[in-house]
Order: sequence, then structure tokens, then C-alpha cells
Amino acid sequence: MKDSNGLYYNPFPENKRVRMYVKKEKNTIYFRLWNTDDELLWKEHGWVPYETIKKASDLYTGKNFNPNEAYDLNVATAILKESE
Repeated sequence: MKDSNGLYYNPFPENKRVRMYVKKEKNTIYFRLWNTDDELLWKEHGWVPYETIKKASDLYTGKNFNPNEAYDLNVATAILKESE
């Protein structure tokens, strides 16, 4: 899907109020989270390369959020390929 912020998917299909935006620059895929209930999230958190997300997810020990599901490289790759 696409809107004025760019290409996105819903990382939590049951919650359409959250979107994960994706872009590719110089062979690197970037992610950026947006939540309609948290206006500051978009302003305070910029684009993050997947490599950084992967490193952080390896250290994550929380139980309420699975970064590997939210930041899905396969879905991002498919969306980017489809938009070409």
C-alpha cells in the first residue's frame, strides 16, 4: 500500500492504526513505524536500516512485542519489488 508518507504494510493486521513504512536506498532497506494514536512517533523516530533493527532484535528480551514480526524483511522486500 502507499500513501503520502510512502510504501507501507500493517505489521499487526488486526490493528490498522499502525503502519510500517519501508524504503530502499543504496541496497539497504529502511523501516519507519507510524501509529495514528502516537503523533510524536513519526516525528521523533526516523528511518532505521534493517541491519540495525536485526542487531537490536537479537538483544530484545521483552514479551509483548516481537520485532522480527513487526519489521518483516520478506514483506518489505515484496512491497518494494512490487512498486518497481
